[in-house]
Amino acid sequence: MAAPPASADAPRLPPPPAAAGDGPDQPAERSETACEDRSNAESLDRLLPPVGTRRSPRRRTTSQCKSEPPLLRTSKRTIYTAGRPPWYNEHGTQSKEAFAIGLGGGSASGKTTVARMIIEALDVPWVVLLSMDSFYKVLTTQQQEQAAHNNFNFDHPDAFDFDLIVSTLKKLKQGKSVKVPVYDFTTHSRKKDWKTLYGANVIIFEGIMAFADKTLLELLDMKIFVDTDSDIRLVRRLRRDISERGRDIEGVIKQYNKFVKPAFDQYIQPTMRVADIVVPWGSGNTVAIDLIVQHMHSQLEERELSVRAALASAHQCHPLPRTLSVLKSTPQVRGMHTIIRDKETSRDEFIFYSKRLMRLLIEHALSFLPFQDCVVQTPQGQDYAGKCYAGKQITGVSILRAGETMEPALRAVCKDVRIGTILIQTNQLTGEPELHYLRLPKDISDDHVILMDCTVSTGAAAMMAVRVLLDHDVPEDKIFLLSLLMAEMGVHSVAYAFPRVRIITTAVDKRVNDLFRIIPGIGNFGDRYFGTDAAPDGSDEEEVACTS
Repeated sequence: MAAPPASADAPRLPPPPAAAGDGPDQPAERSETACEDRSNAESLDRLLPPVGTRRSPRRRTTSQCKSEPPLLRTSKRTIYTAGRPPWYNEHGTQSKEAFAIGLGGGSASGKTTVARMIIEALDVPWVVLLSMDSFYKVLTTQQQEQAAHNNFNFDHPDAFDFDLIVSTLKKLKQGKSVKVPVYDFTTHSRKKDWKTLYGANVIIFEGIMAFADKTLLELLDMKIFVDTDSDIRLVRRLRRDISERGRDIEGVIKQYNKFVKPAFDQYIQPTMRVADIVVPWGSGNTVAIDLIVQHMHSQLEERELSVRAALASAHQCHPLPRTLSVLKSTPQVRGMHTIIRDKETSRDEFIFYSKRLMRLLIEHALSFLPFQDCVVQTPQGQDYAGKCYAGKQITGVSILRAGETMEPALRAVCKDVRIGTILIQTNQLTGEPELHYLRLPKDISDDHVILMDCTVSTGAAAMMAVRVLLDHDVPEDKIFLLSLLMAEMGVHSVAYAFPRVRIITTAVDKRVNDLFRIIPGIGNFGDRYFGTDAAPDGSDEEEVACTS
């Protein structure tokens, strides 16, 4: 579909500061002093359209859009999400790929501005903005010299690493974690640090060559072309390249005439014909942006899932799986369970005996790690045929908040263990688990991972945590789910979805009541351990996690 053309006097919204090289920036003509730079910047500002009023945020229309802030925030090792609902079904597999929007158009046409307006109007917390400018190829020494003299063509398809773009977009659509290069436009090189992106239900991919590759086109579910007057694009490019990238005005104009304008005519403008929507005048065309947002809301509503309800009825009443290992119920173990299950037990005793059980549980779990034969020499000069750990490293990941109580026991028996955390909460309106926060160690995909939660009833939170680890390329057979107490429903749910995950616990209770509480159960573990108020009815500790 195509948006109706905007009239010449259509209202135009001001673009935000440039991100990844496309939004309009404050320019300054090169001069000997900063005062002259500011003067030239003000002169260029007068050539741009007048500043308009910002759009008011669109009202949320899906039950998933409840959390703030409205955007995913990423950093080198920590990724924050705001209430990401399940992106998989009861089988543990992704039901639908993330919806990918391609945003093309000439350099400085306002693609990033349009993308941000779409994100703001969508007002949902699981949108990822991916810029093509991050994927410039690494230049050779000769190309670096050409770039320094404005003689390298950055506006040609050959300047981009399309193989890396396609592989990155494919992984994002599959719900995987990806590493995106960070490009330095001042030195024309990639920085050593990479940016981590994860958690996309909607992907907005923007760039001048967004529609220039056939394989890339096939990954895009919607294609939008931003059509902006060439004079406006030139002024914006002058502002950006001079103020942000340290270029001089003569060099910018030379590059524009030699490379940018010919590339637009040859490679970019012709791709307008493959676009589903053309947005004339960029961010000023609110009619086209509203059409895009309406379509996206319908797509999000189609992607709503009800995982917890499915878990309550699926694959139950079967024998317990072979991947389950229950700590032997010795009189000592049963005695500790008696103490921590007793509602009259004091908090101090509850903590003491819970810690004892945790230590036994973790010691038992470590016996399932891979070991290999090795020979050492004793102080008496004799050989001893023993065993040593055959993996690279062990990482513990706690499902906040109750799982965090198991970390001291893990640290006590695993030297130099790395620790990660995942925060999952239940949406009180939908009843579904939501991912709010995660912090995982670097290169976790190489490790054996001990996933810790104190109680598992339906298995909804545990399944989400396992799915997060799989999305970060942790092999399924290297994941060990540890819990002090599990319900049979939770065991079946996890084992059915992830049959190679090892499930280890100290006890399994048979029933879950109508409020999804384990019967006879242990109560709300986190509240009893931390001495906080009881969780709301209908919530399990595994799924209602509070920061404390």
